[in-house]
Amino acid sequence: MTKYKILGDNLPNIPWQDRPADAKGPVWRYSENPIIDRNPLDKVARIFNSAVVPYKGEYIGVFRAELTTGVPYLYLGYSKDAIHWDFEKEPIPFKDENGKPFMPRYAYDPRLILIEDTYYIVWCTDFYGAALGMAKTKDFKEFIRLENPFIPFNRNGVLFPRKINGLFTLLSRPSDSGHTPFGDIFLSQSPDMVFWGKHRHVMSRGYNQWWQSLKIGAGATPIETSEGWLLIYHGVTGTCNGYVYSMGAAILDIDNPSIVKYRSNNYILTPEKPYETTGFVDNVCFPCAALCDAETGKLAIYYGAADTYVGLAFTTVDELIDFVKNDSALSGEDGEIGLI
Repeated sequence: MTKYKILGDNLPNIPWQDRPADAKGPVWRYSENPIIDRNPLDKVARIFNSAVVPYKGEYIGVFRAELTTGVPYLYLGYSKDAIHWDFEKEPIPFKDENGKPFMPRYAYDPRLILIEDTYYIVWCTDFYGAALGMAKTKDFKEFIRLENPFIPFNRNGVLFPRKINGLFTLLSRPSDSGHTPFGDIFLSQSPDMVFWGKHRHVMSRGYNQWWQSLKIGAGATPIETSEGWLLIYHGVTGTCNGYVYSMGAAILDIDNPSIVKYRSNNYILTPEKPYETTGFVDNVCFPCAALCDAETGKLAIYYGAADTYVGLAFTTVDELIDFVKNDSALSGEDGEIGLI
């Protein structure tokens, strides 16, 4: 019996490893990390920042694959246990609504979610600058690319797993033409996944927390719980040796998710292991997906490590929510409805 309830499906085959005796904080790493290493398939140098969902009793994922040319595309992967993966040999073949090829110039940092009977992919693409790309599929065989939801510049698009007040709801981080120095999370809603409005401010960069002082961004799809929407996100700071990406967590109001109820003052995971501190981009823990089992409260978090590997970490809904509530420190106008 869990203290807090996950309002979702049971996932009895969720990947899992019990907390080791020496673990610190509410989240612990899989001892066999990284689960995806360098050069995972022909012409692909690295897979990282990727999304995973349950599918027909097994698992399917949309992966950021950095080609040996340096250009990123999205690849499909399959797994029985959500740890060991087989990949398609070519990028996902997106088409438009009329069935014509509609491939992005590049695509990276995907999120993947089932809403009603349709799977949606959101990623960062080139639309005369960094912007959000979006597509849908029902069977992971035909992928229909939708209109880009926003103009540049924007990143970290993350859909909620159900409509809120009858509307599709999307988190994103507006930015500028640089490497996203404008760093707050916003919320937008749509009746049809085409026209987006009702924009609301959700979370500010951490004023008093060095680990998230430069920018923040939504990570995994928000998890619906009895306490509100549990959001795992990334926070970034600048150092004399470059950026550092860590993980944080927050709880958003269930009916008005632009209202932040609780937000962790301290990070829940930060780069410490060699595969997180050293790679193509050093010092990165970048969450993009989380699996959850409603019956046991287990959570499995997928994250990109050093822009080179895929890592896996674990926690429970009880441990993470207790940590966020006991450690909470809101910034600026986080606790307001986000409309001024």
